[in-house]
Amino acid sequence: MTLLFLWAQDAFAVWDPTSLVGTGLPSAPIYYIIVGILDWLLTIVGVIGVIGFVIAGLMYLTSAGQEDQIKTAKKAMLASIVGVLVAICGVVVMYAVNSMLNAESLF
Repeated sequence: MTLLFLWAQDAFAVWDPTSLVGTGLPSAPIYYIIVGILDWLLTIVGVIGVIGFVIAGLMYLTSAGQEDQIKTAKKAMLASIVGVLVAICGVVVMYAVNSMLNAESLF
């Protein structure tokens, strides 16, 4: 066990983080990478929710009075509204946590 610990110390002593420049990895801190990923995912969820609402509206318009198609369209509209609300809540939570972690004033 001691030899493993000593080997790990030697390995970290030789490691140079500046040698990772040409690897194509992002050079930003992990915080900004996570914020970028969350922004991207929440944008995708919002766009899909709006597209789902448009499709549900078209389903409702083309139902021609058939009750089962109207029920399906209403369920799809409700699901898309919930999806958009979840995306908006995600954005609000992300910005609230961001301001709390950065110790920004709320007033």
